Amino acid sequence: MAELILHHHDPSPFAEKIRLVFGLKGLSWASVQVPMIMPKPDLTLLTGGYRKAPVLQIGADVYCDTSLIARELEQRFPEPTLFPAGHVGLGYALSRWSDKAFFEPGAGLSMGENEGIPQEILDDRFKFFNFMDFGDMPAQMPHCYAQFQAQAQLLEDELAAIDTPYLTGEAPSWIDIQAYFSVWMANTNIPRAEELLEPFPHINAWSGRMEQIGRGERSDIDASRAHAAAHDAEPQEGIGVAANPFHDFVAGDAVNVMPDDYGFDPVEGRLTGLDTRRIVIERYTDELGSVAVHFPRAGYRIAAA
Repeated sequence: MAELILHHHDPSPFAEKIRLVFGLKGLSWASVQVPMIMPKPDLTLLTGGYRKAPVLQIGADVYCDTSLIARELEQRFPEPTLFPAGHVGLGYALSRWSDKAFFEPGAGLSMGENEGIPQEILDDRFKFFNFMDFGDMPAQMPHCYAQFQAQAQLLEDELAAIDTPYLTGEAPSWIDIQAYFSVWMANTNIPRAEELLEPFPHINAWSGRMEQIGRGERSDIDASRAHAAAHDAEPQEGIGVAANPFHDFVAGDAVNVMPDDYGFDPVEGRLTGLDTRRIVIERYTDELGSVAVHFPRAGYRIAAA
């Protein structure tokens, strides 16, 4: 099988989700560092304009969004599983909680309280994130602290109620990773993280166990090698366009795909796959040849180009 290539940047909490999946599954992977702010020409050449990190590349197939990346890795490498106690649907459904309710106040604190963040990164995020009023950041901080701790309390309550080291049993799961990435972000990016998390002893003990998962076996490569890998491969066979009374798309349609939360950068291509789990479009560039870009169906809009 083609090399696993993760396009990411090390401070990214979303990329940390996938790095933990690599650790849980004991996978070897190649790291391509992408800029934290636009422009990201090496990444957007692969994705057709999608700018969020991380992106997983396997040959000429490019997977966007952590939920779909986790699903693809689970399919290709089923053991050890991300779902040792089952709860597959619940695990993926929790991404809407972890990526919004828990992440957003943490992101606000990371930007509003961390004086070490360069101004150009703050300027980029102020334009990118539409879930906060950045007009007066200091005034937003008490609310961000309150909302982060309110979500942490839910996690603390769950950990306190179980008698196992991880949320679904004796082994870590995708549900643990979903819950942990905002805690990792706090410990990494929020100056008052120790004080913020001090009321939650079960979270702090569980965090130590999560850190022991590791991040797999990483090697660092540059974008040119990743581009060459795409150029020298062909996309895997498409999943086809499933018939559905609620859309009239057919294979071969020219479509645009973009997230429905933030980062509204449409990606245009030829539709090769559509069902209730994912959207797949194929794009052609002189530099890369044919590349298939995969998105989750949940949380993404598709429209005729």
